[in-house]
Amino acid sequence: MKQAAIQQEEVANTKEALKAGWARVAQRLKGELGDDLFNSWFARMDAEDFSRGQLTVSVPTRFLKSWIENHYASKLRKVTETEFKGLQAIIVRVRQQGEAARATQADGTRPAQAERSTVAAQQIQALLTADRESVDESQTFDNFVVGSSNQLAHAAVMRVAGAASGQTLSFNPLYIHSAAGLGKTHMLNALAQKIRIHQPARRVLMLTAERFMYGFIHAIRSKDTLAFKDQFHNVDVLLIDDFQFLQGKAMQQEFCHAFNSLVDTKRQVVIAADVPPTQLDTIDQRMRSRLQGGLVVDIETPDLAQRRHILDLRYMIMLKNDPSAVVPAEILDLVAERITGGGRELEGALNKLIAYQQFNKAPVTIDLASMVLRDAAGASETGRVKIEDILKVVSRHFNVGRNDLLSARRAREVVMPRQIGMYLAKKLTARSLPEIGRRFGGRDHSTVLHAVRKIDEQMKNDEKLARELALLIRLVEQQ
Repeated sequence: MKQAAIQQEEVANTKEALKAGWARVAQRLKGELGDDLFNSWFARMDAEDFSRGQLTVSVPTRFLKSWIENHYASKLRKVTETEFKGLQAIIVRVRQQGEAARATQADGTRPAQAERSTVAAQQIQALLTADRESVDESQTFDNFVVGSSNQLAHAAVMRVAGAASGQTLSFNPLYIHSAAGLGKTHMLNALAQKIRIHQPARRVLMLTAERFMYGFIHAIRSKDTLAFKDQFHNVDVLLIDDFQFLQGKAMQQEFCHAFNSLVDTKRQVVIAADVPPTQLDTIDQRMRSRLQGGLVVDIETPDLAQRRHILDLRYMIMLKNDPSAVVPAEILDLVAERITGGGRELEGALNKLIAYQQFNKAPVTIDLASMVLRDAAGASETGRVKIEDILKVVSRHFNVGRNDLLSARRAREVVMPRQIGMYLAKKLTARSLPEIGRRFGGRDHSTVLHAVRKIDEQMKNDEKLARELALLIRLVEQQ
């Protein structure tokens, strides 16, 4: 009995020594890394055993284990060696959910906290994977028209679709950019579906930047950001759409962590955005550099032959749904000639013609089609104007520096040209209000809306301003 008591005391002393030594390691890590990095990667690491020169530590997620082993192994060993003499190896293992709950209760934390953590993880997973169910099944490679404008982007996406799980491609990430409506989202939907059909074991996650931000905010509120991080560890192919809307330093840091983890472990990342990496003004320079390190391809506006092919496909689908929607070939030729934008503009123009035909109960003639398409053709031209051109023209015309237009300065000689620039961006481009605000120094969409309404109102009573805006529009269109 006495011998057993002595052994129990030795075990207790060993556990106390392990706990005390690990507390000192944690304190040193926090001091060297700072609170943010320590809380992100080490706050939930526990020391479990130290024997025969081997220290075993545990973490709650596979993502955390992978990240620490790939990015902090040498730092962890260096700090740990000072407290655990004779250290030869550090083993990082993933705790099971039941283990985590028992350990938490043993430390005196309420069991409900562990239950909330599990619920939070499930909610975060549901938030992120909701996009899996919302993939547009109508957008496939079978109805995607390939031409000179998108040939390289299509070839790159098909390489990703055909790669085996774990296969290293010569480019990662793949970054696709173009103006709105030229097929980026169609490509991502088609890619997700092709992989899921032909390689079901290959795990695909498709997200918008907005969904990513929403998931991260939910994780912060649930106080379980590790559950958020872990969702990306199980992904073989990550598809991110509308990347230009990723806002906020914390959001970008989290995306950077997920991105680096996937790329470093040879998992594929495909990103679609309205602008190239160099024009992602609010994104950290290091992140922009990593994006440029992959394959960056743009999609241009389709040529006449490609537009005609797109119309044929859209028209065939409409005809299946409504056999009465008859549009002669010469009218389709006219649409392809007049509408110089992408698939959305072409489909919109076709819908408009069919609506006129059905409402008037008369066939569409060339003259009627010309009249109907007049406004649509003008709208499609807005896709050609760039916000950068507007900034250049406004800056030169009002003799105001570009940096001043993007700054927080409130002087009248800056505010008025800035509002005119926002007004022109809304009228001459297809950019959304949030995107215009972002390009004008990271302003809120409500600021852009206020500027547009103010200039509209002033033009009604200010003939000089109206003439000046007409001049600016001509100057922008000549760029």
